[in-house]
Amino acid sequence: MSSLAALHPAARPARHGVEVERDVFYGDDQRWHRLDIYRPVQRPRPWPVVFYVHGGAFHLLSKDTHWLMGLVFARYGYLVVNISYRLAPEHPYPAALEDTCAAYRWLAARIVELGGDPARIAVAGESAGGNLITALALTACQRRDEPWARAVFDTGLVPRAVLPFCAILEVSRPERFSQRRRLPRWIDAMIRDASATYLRGHPREPGPATALADPLRVLEEAVAGLPVQRGIDRALPPFFAPVGTRDPLLDDTRRLEKALAALRVPCEARYYPGGIHAFHALVWDPAARRCWRDALAFLDRHMRAM
Repeated sequence: MSSLAALHPAARPARHGVEVERDVFYGDDQRWHRLDIYRPVQRPRPWPVVFYVHGGAFHLLSKDTHWLMGLVFARYGYLVVNISYRLAPEHPYPAALEDTCAAYRWLAARIVELGGDPARIAVAGESAGGNLITALALTACQRRDEPWARAVFDTGLVPRAVLPFCAILEVSRPERFSQRRRLPRWIDAMIRDASATYLRGHPREPGPATALADPLRVLEEAVAGLPVQRGIDRALPPFFAPVGTRDPLLDDTRRLEKALAALRVPCEARYYPGGIHAFHALVWDPAARRCWRDALAFLDRHMRAM
């Protein structure tokens, strides 16, 4: 569907004043470590930046299937870095997060050269990508022991905004969704499969070895003041967390809103009636258009020049 949609005349970046540089390497693995750069060439520099991470249950899709997100943000004046990362089960946790952190460090080292404003960067992603960018925001704000996480903290580049769309924020305990409300078997199976493939080789129960696979638990443990997790060393940025009311992952956004409120972190959680999982990608749908307007308005409020 993504490939077919890319053939539509309205999908041409030049039509929107956007220039795209594809398949830029950000790491050592030439198969996986690639990103695309969307430049809003008709807008004045320096550009605010959106760092985008695709979804796909940690084992599907790529930056190429998510060109629409890059184009939408760039059309509204953002320099967009849209990444691919290693996929499970061939590459289980923490590979996807390691790659996300590596790509963010790549951006941190080149943001001025690319025409971006280091003081105005947002991180965004949907579903599994929402998990990865929430964990990324934590690595920028929490001094952690994982070397790839500490390397992000050491860049000093803290996002101004975090946008996890319909995110799965705790990969452990996938059975919690069907325990709370009845789900079709095939949806329940897909959620459990995403957890099993991403956490392959790790214990199924949450624990320190897979802490950042469950960024929601890290936030909730910070609220509880549990000694197993350090506090937040730098102030977390504001969150925009949209989700449809028919999304099986809905409860994670509710928990995120509650945890961030307890931490006194601004969070605009938006619940769109009747929206299915990743409904915002269905850009012909009125609810999807509202979601995009809300997301762009949120960015406009939080990404203004200092």
